[in-house]
Amino acid sequence: MKSHYKFSIKDNGIGIDKKYHDKIFKIFHSLKKSKDSSGIGLSIVKKIVDLHEGEIWLDSEPNIGTTFYFTLKK
Repeated sequence: MKSHYKFSIKDNGIGIDKKYHDKIFKIFHSLKKSKDSSGIGLSIVKKIVDLHEGEIWLDSEPNIGTTFYFTLKK
């Protein structure tokens, strides 16, 4: 029996370059300089996933889109 549920969220946006994959879950990090982005959204998501003994990661291709995956303990 598996111990975690697995979820995925996919878009067909601009994608995220691999050089940013390890940085986007850090607090106050944003890929765009924008007053509309605080850079805390994905760090909060990561913290919640961590608290539920899960993992979060992504698969992305520039100009194709991004899929975020995360697991939560059952």
